[in-house]
Amino acid sequence: MTDFASGVLADHQIAQLIDAGAITARQPIAQGQIQPASLDLRLGDVAYRVRASFLAGGTRTVEERLADFTMHAVPLTGGAVLEKGCVYVVPLQEALALPPGMTAAASAKSSIGRLDLLTRIITDRGTAFDRVPAGYTGPLYVEICPRSFSVVAQPGQMLNQMIFRQGQTVMSDADLLALHEKTPIVDTDPVISDGLGFSVDLRPATGTLIGYRAKPHTGVVDLSKLGHYAPSDYWEEVHTDTGWIILDPGAFYILVSREAIAIPPLQAAEMAPYLAMVGEFRVHYAGFFDPGFGWADAGGTGSRGVLEVRCHEAPFVLEHGQIVGRLVYERMSSHPHALYGAGIASNYQGQGLKLSKHFAPR
Repeated sequence: MTDFASGVLADHQIAQLIDAGAITARQPIAQGQIQPASLDLRLGDVAYRVRASFLAGGTRTVEERLADFTMHAVPLTGGAVLEKGCVYVVPLQEALALPPGMTAAASAKSSIGRLDLLTRIITDRGTAFDRVPAGYTGPLYVEICPRSFSVVAQPGQMLNQMIFRQGQTVMSDADLLALHEKTPIVDTDPVISDGLGFSVDLRPATGTLIGYRAKPHTGVVDLSKLGHYAPSDYWEEVHTDTGWIILDPGAFYILVSREAIAIPPLQAAEMAPYLAMVGEFRVHYAGFFDPGFGWADAGGTGSRGVLEVRCHEAPFVLEHGQIVGRLVYERMSSHPHALYGAGIASNYQGQGLKLSKHFAPR
């Protein structure tokens, strides 16, 4: 297998992993699954309803744990409802045989996080969600827990994406500042501390709409239907003219960052969960940003980060400009052949406040 330089693997390098048998699948991997710095993962044909979320642990397989916790199997062929508040485990079509020294990490795709659909990859002998240790050989599974809306899922749908890391990939704060000075990665003065800090926008340039809050009792969302659902059937608009809002415990919000962010072609980024010490809330889903996101040469002029926010035990006042998260920038191992937004039909290039692609435009 080709020796890769340190960094996050690019699209053509992921294709080399597939050709070498380090990534295999029950059905041939389609070219459209390969993104500039990640691979989209496909659901298998059955979901196991389990009693609780779990990790396999250091000595056991997921299949062994499924024998302990499965309540019943749900065939996905033709579409099946995964109910809000329940936990399911679905074997994925892809499997790995990573070379020594190469790790992988996963996150929900953007549209899945915006549905408040908690999806996390688990592995045999795994001790952490969404993290695949160096040299892992074995199957992949996804845990699915719908939080706000029940969903209809079917085989082959892609809810998660995976990146592959060779060696040290994370940029130091000094290198990140030097990158910004050479080619700006944010449209304001950067707040750099273990990554690029970003804040919430509660003072829009026009109007008072600053976000959406998920309604508690709605119909299902069929994941195969795009631009289909009326936002008002699932979301309440959140308005303010004061520059602050009070988050309700247990509620799920879609907000937007104040900053417009750019990811240069030789970088990727991961949205890191923010520390609980800043307040009773969490920017809910970590996620990956491909090279070219918000990048001018890829059709962007800086793109806002959409924030999936859940409040915890106590009501909490969120203020305009409050730091709510950080982007950890990583070096690419190679320049991608394609960039986010540049001819690959990316959904969120140049985005502002925006719901998932399943909802009709406002």
